[in-house]
Order: sequence, then C-alpha cells, then structure tokens
Amino acid sequence: MNTLDLQYQNLIHEILNKGVIKSDRTGAGTKSIFGATIRHSMADGKFPLLTTKKMHWPSIVTELLWFLRGDTNIKYLVDNGCNIWNGDCYKAYLLQYAHTTQDDTNPISEAEFIAQIKASDEFAKQWGDLGPIYGKQWRGNKTPGSLDQIAQLICDIVRIPDSRRLLVNSYNVNEVEEMVLPPCHYAFQLYTRDLTVNERIALFNKKWDSLNDVSDDVSENTLYLNNIPTKAISLLWTQRSCDVFLGLPFNIASYGLLLNIIADTVNMVPDELIGNLGDTHLYLNHIDQASEQITRYPYELPTVSFLNTFIDDADRKAMNSVYDKWVNDSVTRTLNNMFNNLSLADFKLSSYNSHPAIKAPLNN
Repeated sequence: MNTLDLQYQNLIHEILNKGVIKSDRTGAGTKSIFGATIRHSMADGKFPLLTTKKMHWPSIVTELLWFLRGDTNIKYLVDNGCNIWNGDCYKAYLLQYAHTTQDDTNPISEAEFIAQIKASDEFAKQWGDLGPIYGKQWRGNKTPGSLDQIAQLICDIVRIPDSRRLLVNSYNVNEVEEMVLPPCHYAFQLYTRDLTVNERIALFNKKWDSLNDVSDDVSENTLYLNNIPTKAISLLWTQRSCDVFLGLPFNIASYGLLLNIIADTVNMVPDELIGNLGDTHLYLNHIDQASEQITRYPYELPTVSFLNTFIDDADRKAMNSVYDKWVNDSVTRTLNNMFNNLSLADFKLSSYNSHPAIKAPLNN
C-alpha cells in the first residue's frame, strides 16, 4: 500500500486546517505550520516518488547528480533540461547587473539569459554560478583546505558504520551570505543496523530467484561468497524551510535516490527514509493546486534500479584502509570518477503510474 502519498496528503490537510498566514521573502505569502515528519520504508523496494501528481523524474536525478559532482553553476542543469534553479540565478543576475553596470542598457530577459547560459561557457562562468551552495558544501568544490564531506561520509560508513557522526551539513554560516539561496534542506544523517540472518537469506534468494535456486538453508559462507550485504542503512534529512507543494515532493525523491546511491556504494540495503521539516508551508498561490491534489487516490509506488554498479569491492577496501582524519585524495578521485560518469541513463524508473501534473508558479 502506498502510504507515502497518504502522508503527504495528510500534511496538506493539516496545513490547510491548522496553518497560520505568514509573510515571506518572495512576497507570495504562506500558510505554515512548524515541525512535521515524513517517513517511508525503502525495505520493500518501492521508490518514494509521489503518484498523486506526475513528477519530473529527469530533473530530480539531474539536480542530485549536480550536487554530487560538487557543481554550483546552473549550466549543467539547463544543458540537461533541469530548470528549477533558473529563477534564483536570474534574480541574482538582475541584482548584480544593477550594481555593476554603469551605462543605460537594460538587462536581458530570463529567456535570453538561459539561452546565453546554454550557448556560452564564458557567459555561464560569469553569470551562472550560485555561490557556495549544496555542491560546494557537499564536495568541497576543489577549494583549498575544504573537506569533501561526501567522501568522508562514505569512508566513515565503511570503517565505523555505528558512528553517530555519519552526517553532512550544508548550512555553512561563514558562507551563507555568499549563497544565492541558503540551503532549505541543510543536513542529512545516516544510520546503520545489522541485517538478521533471515533478511540476508531473503536477499540471497531474491538475487538468485531467476534461477529458481531458492532455499531457507543457506550457509554464512554462501552469503559471504555472494557478497550479500550485512547491514541496512537509513537516511534522515532536515529542512529549515519546506515548500510543500513544489519542493517537498522533489526533496523526498532526491533523498530517496541519494540513499539508494550511498547504499549501493557501501554494499548495504536501503532501509528507512525520514524527513524532518521545520517551517512547513504552502504558498498562498499554491492553495488551489494542493487542494486538488488531496482529492486524488494514490497509485502503487514505482521502483528504481541501477544499470551499473557504482563502485567495486576494491574501491570499498581502499576506503576501509583510510584511517586519517581527512580523506585521502584517492577516495575523492574515486567518487569524482563515479559521479562525473553517472547520468540519467544509469537510473531506470519502472512502473510509475501517476495522475497528471499540476502546474504552480515557482516563488523565487
């Protein structure tokens, strides 16, 4: 049963019934509550992509890969058909243009701006960067003295999976003022647990089900030789600001995909996905759209599979040998190679049935 869409619809109900009207930086106004939680079990293989409206899967994948590459320039996004950061980038361009241009010329339109980003690397380099946002914070962005948090996270999961420090933080207070937009989803934490023998046998049987070699009597050595995972891994992300109609569905799917990528990288099984939401709001110009969505009956959730293995056992062993406080260059190079070569084509979304998309303005 698809409980994710039901949770989401219940959250909309709560905001509509109990939310308070608040002003906001965009001028659109919101109806808001404070503190909410979304939980989804990944253990049954169902991917958390809402079905009560059609979601743009390519944009979800592209944005996450953009973060993981350590990129902060929108050129990669627009070149790959992802336009969710266009408005923020164009707004920054208008502000900078007004402060730096001394003549009487007018700034170009947003459509012309995006066309220039696509056409000119030089223009994109000058105007397309969003400052030290997610990609820079996650990967260090090749800045001298900065830490590749994703590489550190992966190494720590492999070396010390029970650590309570398996987290990544994007809210760098020293650099917030340099960001076009401070991070809304600003931190995530991982948690591992041991799989039971029965859970591991079930994974083995699933792996070999196509050969009809299913058995309840599987030795530990057989599980080991077949590289059956020994642990499950969960992810909890935290948001200071949550645009429920447009942003939250993307956030749920993005962190679900990130959990899958991390689990595959460290040879663990995705377990629970949890969203911890602060200012949880509907923009006032999204009320009608949200009210329509809560009338729709959810479909079964889809599945996502990977067409290639992201990382091999030799690389995992290399990560396990890193004992320094700072991650060595070889691990970062391994992840750079992995993320730079991943694309939308590496992720297969299956059995995604949904209601039609519902259009709503993006408030920048």
